[in-house]
Amino acid sequence: MQYWPLRSGRSEHSLNIGHAANLLARIGLNRSKFLAADLLQVIGPSVPLAQCTIFAYPQRRNPQVFSFADRAREVSLPMISNKYVQRFHDQDGNRQAMNKWGTGESTIVQRQSIDDIAHTEYRRICYEQPQICERVALLTHCESHCWLSVNFYRGREHGHFCEQEMDYLETIAPLLVQAVRLHYHAYLQANEMPLLLTERVIRQQHVELTAREQELLRLMVTGHTVEEIAERLGVRPISAATYIKRLYRKLGISGLRELFGLATRAEWA
Repeated sequence: MQYWPLRSGRSEHSLNIGHAANLLARIGLNRSKFLAADLLQVIGPSVPLAQCTIFAYPQRRNPQVFSFADRAREVSLPMISNKYVQRFHDQDGNRQAMNKWGTGESTIVQRQSIDDIAHTEYRRICYEQPQICERVALLTHCESHCWLSVNFYRGREHGHFCEQEMDYLETIAPLLVQAVRLHYHAYLQANEMPLLLTERVIRQQHVELTAREQELLRLMVTGHTVEEIAERLGVRPISAATYIKRLYRKLGISGLRELFGLATRAEWA
């Protein structure tokens, strides 16, 4: 297996502007459904591919399947991706590349053939069953201390990537990687950031909250109105307003402005 810092393309290549525009236009939408499929659409005319899978590698946690798409493989890609996350990610060449390069390079290219995989079950489930002969990954490090891996898989019917195809992938890699990074940041803002802000408030105030109080706090720090909170909690607005006042007292604050101050305060403040 091989890995190296992203190189600039050595020749000129064409790009379908419509496909590229569609990729960028859907940033922030349903990333699981669209993102990997849009990448296949952008690359497909120049480099035949069987599958595309995007993983996020948070620190001290198993990878997360961020998006996937396939071209009619015989084996379920979601099943393969989940088994990779649960059992095989430590055997992957991506791990070696990320550990080797740390955070110094913006994008790393990692190339892995089926013959590079010594782990029998990993090779059988992720490469032999779906009839994959090779994988090229674009690895990029995000500000959230997380790696993103954009994986392009070649079916046996396509053979290994040739030099011209590798040059094409590296030429358009900055566009692809930036689109994936923007999708991931949008995902964090919509899903994980509220949880992080909630945990910060609880940690700074040294309080113990019930699961329902934590859900209420998460809704509050994301700017939901009393009516919206009531709908999410399944209560009347007057009850939601009462819960909010009780939570303020428990946190030792008097209103939403102080809550936002706690949530956005720097860790060292």
